[in-house]
Amino acid sequence: MAAQTILFDFTLDKDKTADAQQRQEVAKILRNELEHVFPQLELAYSMESEENGYFSVLHENKDTIITCRIFQHGLLTLNVEYYLPDGKEPIISFDIGKSLENSLALKLKALRGQKLPALKRGDVARYFPSSDERIIEYDIDTLVYETRSPFQKIQIMHSKTLGNMLILDELQNIAESDLIYTETLMGRGIENYEGKEICILGGGDGALLYELLKENPKHVVMLEIDELVMQACNKHLNSICGDVLEKRKTDQYEIIVGDCVEYMKKFIAEGRKFDYVFGDLTDIPISGAPIGECWDFIRTIFEHSFKVLKPDGKYLTHGNGTSCIESLELFEEQLGLLKPKVKFTTTKAFVPSFMEEWLFYQVTFA
Repeated sequence: MAAQTILFDFTLDKDKTADAQQRQEVAKILRNELEHVFPQLELAYSMESEENGYFSVLHENKDTIITCRIFQHGLLTLNVEYYLPDGKEPIISFDIGKSLENSLALKLKALRGQKLPALKRGDVARYFPSSDERIIEYDIDTLVYETRSPFQKIQIMHSKTLGNMLILDELQNIAESDLIYTETLMGRGIENYEGKEICILGGGDGALLYELLKENPKHVVMLEIDELVMQACNKHLNSICGDVLEKRKTDQYEIIVGDCVEYMKKFIAEGRKFDYVFGDLTDIPISGAPIGECWDFIRTIFEHSFKVLKPDGKYLTHGNGTSCIESLELFEEQLGLLKPKVKFTTTKAFVPSFMEEWLFYQVTFA
């Protein structure tokens, strides 16, 4: 059960919405047409101003509210919102909505019109952003787990097509459908991990550690700051992490709960070196310049990672969606500033729960 929000947008001839009287005439046409779909429609509130155009709120009953806004520039927006209990048929089905949009477009003599599918709001989150901040709707049907750690909001939600999904601070991280993400990050079939020493920065979902251990490495150390993420994934995402999050230390691996930067400083002081370092941490920020806390963190990770890499070692990390061209270029510029010099290659993969193609980096000393 959720609130249903259905959006209609129309572009009118701006000469027909330029003054108050014209906007009132448009509103009258709109109201007359809506009465066929919503009987006994009542005008509850209206307002006219030069800045806001004509604005009206109309309602059928306590569960339905319709708002209309007519801008003097020729734009008309219509929002219908109502509560839909489980098992009830929607007030506006797809067919009714298209019929209403076509009818309104004809009566308003609109240049263009569009109806968006119902936005379902309130019971569980269904909408998450793409890497370049477009809205994607997911077929979420259950909130499996939710808590707040000292570091972030942690949710696990169930998708009908993707399985359980880990959501951190309202961003998709990994789902049961996403083996391709882990395999592309680690370069399965390309990299040879047998007998190698590996450091994972982040990786609290356990998927990367689980898959790496299948490759017979000498030892893996994982540095994860959030114990609650690991507890949640161990319980609700064990199809991708197996039982590796059950223990914090075995002969094959060690999971250290703490700040990865502080532990890398410790490794540097000890002279400890790795064949591979994985950056399974924050995404590349969407920004116009490489400034701010996130970029400072990325540069710190670079600096420390290459100090703990062996001369023939490799740093592997995810980038961002391939649509984030400017941010990826900024990331590569930061790699170009490193001393000693490094070189990199990239691979791509379509990640099911991201619903887009992502770029992955393989970085070595030049």
